[in-house]
Amino acid sequence: MFLFEHDAKSLLQAFGVAVPLGCWVGADGALEGVMPAGPLIVKAQVAAGGRGKAGGIRPAADAVAALEVARVLTAAPLAGHAVAGCRVEQAIAGATEVYLSLTLDASRAQVQVLASDHGGVDIESAAPDALVREWAPINAAAIAAAVGRAAQRLSPASREAVADAGERLAAAFVGLDAQMVEINPLFVLPAGEPARWLAADAKLITDDNALYRQPVLCRLVERAATRYPEAARKWRHGCDYVVVDPTGEIALLTTGAGLSMMLIDELRAQGLHPYNFLDVRTGGLRGDPQRLVDVLGWMRDGTQVRVLLVNIFAGITHLGEFARLLVQAMDTVPAFSVPVVARLAGPGFDEAVEVLGARGFKVETDLARAIDAVRHELASPDVRVPGVLQ
Repeated sequence: MFLFEHDAKSLLQAFGVAVPLGCWVGADGALEGVMPAGPLIVKAQVAAGGRGKAGGIRPAADAVAALEVARVLTAAPLAGHAVAGCRVEQAIAGATEVYLSLTLDASRAQVQVLASDHGGVDIESAAPDALVREWAPINAAAIAAAVGRAAQRLSPASREAVADAGERLAAAFVGLDAQMVEINPLFVLPAGEPARWLAADAKLITDDNALYRQPVLCRLVERAATRYPEAARKWRHGCDYVVVDPTGEIALLTTGAGLSMMLIDELRAQGLHPYNFLDVRTGGLRGDPQRLVDVLGWMRDGTQVRVLLVNIFAGITHLGEFARLLVQAMDTVPAFSVPVVARLAGPGFDEAVEVLGARGFKVETDLARAIDAVRHELASPDVRVPGVLQ
């Protein structure tokens, strides 16, 4: 889960990570927290980088000005992303900007530590020798030690702050089941300041599959479901669903993350426009169509969807049972009325053909023929008629 900066900072604070005072301003103008005293910085909250270059980070003299800036920023997309809200925080003057990140490398089963004396928006273009790299096993003490080694290769002015920040970030990385924690920039404050450093920005990506052992993250997902709809759906409904193109014409009912991604790539390569990614996890559908009802309800939001492509490779799932549950689900969501093309493989295929064929659904065993059938449906006049099953 890619957390918005505001929520990332709130979570990191629990591990002793120092951040500038700040609050959340929603798209409706509602405040969460206490507005700090000016001067202020208003930051658009989007699940993407490059906000500064795109105009999503702006100064404000006081609270009144900050609310107006937040209203402007939330009124329009930023770099193609809807702005969920804004973080308003105290502006910090006189700090030196450095860089620190921890990233899980699954291929090595280790954490990569990157540090640099140079932070900010241009870190991506920094020379390779400007970045110090270390590796550590997935253990808070080992990660902190790796940051400490990296800090010793930085300028004397940065070492103490980076090492101290690294110890706290290492605890957060392990404690939150993180895949990445990036602080860019990490403000190193002048001597005499109460704090030695502050996390001026924070990128935090956590493992959705570990939500069950992260009560703090679960509460965040429940409380802020509109900010994290994909994580909220996975937590509540037990499947992965992502809208990949709001203007897509083909809704996908698929099982297996890799199979779904492969299908999306194949459709796009043929000039077609899938609406969603889905790993419906058919193993959890035993006798209950509710998950399919939920999925069809989400697909109904696709205003340009004109056909449903089902692509199921069954293992422990019996295709006959799946077919009956799909028919029940479509009866429960009559407003989602589009032609259905199903590519199926696995036990119970003949039974599934009988059940789905009785409803006029096209069933194929070959993906190429299924895609051809989808293309044929798209070439037909729009047949989406509310309340009428095709």
